[in-house]
Amino acid sequence: PQDWNRLIDDPEVLVIDVRNDYEVAIGSFAGAINPHTASFSDFPAWVKSDERLKSKPKVAMFCTGGIRCEKSTSYLRTQGFDEVFHLEGGILKYLETVPESESRWQGDCFVFDYRTALNPQLEATDTKQCFACRAVVTPREQLSPWYIPGKSCPHCKKEQRDDAPGQKSSE
Repeated sequence: PQDWNRLIDDPEVLVIDVRNDYEVAIGSFAGAINPHTASFSDFPAWVKSDERLKSKPKVAMFCTGGIRCEKSTSYLRTQGFDEVFHLEGGILKYLETVPESESRWQGDCFVFDYRTALNPQLEATDTKQCFACRAVVTPREQLSPWYIPGKSCPHCKKEQRDDAPGQKSSE
């Protein structure tokens, strides 16, 4: 983590956030590429299709705690990438190690427990996760009539094009 800023400041390094869309939505490193994956199993297809990876550049990847970074690093090496790096210990270790005044992290960090997200000081935020679509629901979105804890949120209702509770359908 103490060397991460120097690595990602290198213009020859392609920085990739290997987390899923709903995780990236609430925070990431500035300039990092979001592969727009719904699950890690989507990552290999993205690697094969993304034009920025065709020249086999230096790649730096990061994830929440380091496990997905290990998997993605191994995968890229099997695909012929020689200069592959990852953030050891993940975002959480980075936030714990790097002083906030030097941090390149922007936003909150999704965590896979009851806290949903942590701010850069590693304190729980007021965000929730929708159990229907897995999207992160901000405090403002929790005020929506579409937010029904454990059932729906503005993100999945938008996808389904449902009417808000209590409103008549336009059909």
